[in-house]
Amino acid sequence: MENNTSLQQQLLDAGVHFGHLKKKWNPKMLPYIFAEKKGIHIIDLNKTVDCLQETAAALKQIARSGRKILFVGTKKQAKDIVQECAQRVGMPFVTERWLGGMLTNFLTIRKSVKKMQSIEKMLGDGSFDSITKKERLTLSRDKDKMEKVLGGIAQLGRVPAALFLVDIGHEHIALAEAKRLGIQTFGLVDTNCDPNKVDFPIPANDDATKSITILVNYITAAIAEGLAERQAAKEDDVEEMTDDEKERKAAKLLAEAEAEGGRGGGRRGGPGGGGGGARRRTPTRR
Repeated sequence: MENNTSLQQQLLDAGVHFGHLKKKWNPKMLPYIFAEKKGIHIIDLNKTVDCLQETAAALKQIARSGRKILFVGTKKQAKDIVQECAQRVGMPFVTERWLGGMLTNFLTIRKSVKKMQSIEKMLGDGSFDSITKKERLTLSRDKDKMEKVLGGIAQLGRVPAALFLVDIGHEHIALAEAKRLGIQTFGLVDTNCDPNKVDFPIPANDDATKSITILVNYITAAIAEGLAERQAAKEDDVEEMTDDEKERKAAKLLAEAEAEGGRGGGRRGGPGGGGGGARRRTPTRR
């Protein structure tokens, strides 16, 4: 309870409770609104804490299973913090313009990423030394443009398991593509948005930098915990496998030693038994 109270105070200090003007509200956000003050809706921080913890637990489980979570925040206030947090836990991110079809046409996007990586590799190893300066400059500019938009998903080899969105209204194209593919969605929802559009809504102020920072950092910490637990489980599995291999090897050596001992005993008793048998089979001379 004390942790929840402390978290509520931090959210309050960051201004997470401030919503939009009353005239811009979405009626479906009514369960998450605490009151109205001077024409501005105030978000219920009790609901925010509950939703935040539920979202963090779900994302932690996804990270622990080894699947990818795509961070999406193309708003000016969210770009830097989203990129920083995603890189901290090694997750893909989109902080520039969302390209239409980035999920629904993922194969084409992967081709563009491979092209960007190919140009970068060739520029680095001197493969373009034979072409003219103008052509090299053009390729460098193309690479920079693709890097700006696709750099965050360069290591994403398949469609992510989940999307974490900052302002689901601003990222409506990404949300629609995720829904079409059945990808789980998590997002910050202000009082002017429909919380039913995402699987795990977090009612909060999605316009203030402080608010975005504290919420995204909380989610990132949960993902980091999930990744740490996954790594610890892997190490335990390796240790257990090593012990099993040692036991199997010891059992194999013991079986071989017993078999060798049995064969040695047979050879020692063989000559006497063999001689007696030969004498019994020899016919008697008359």
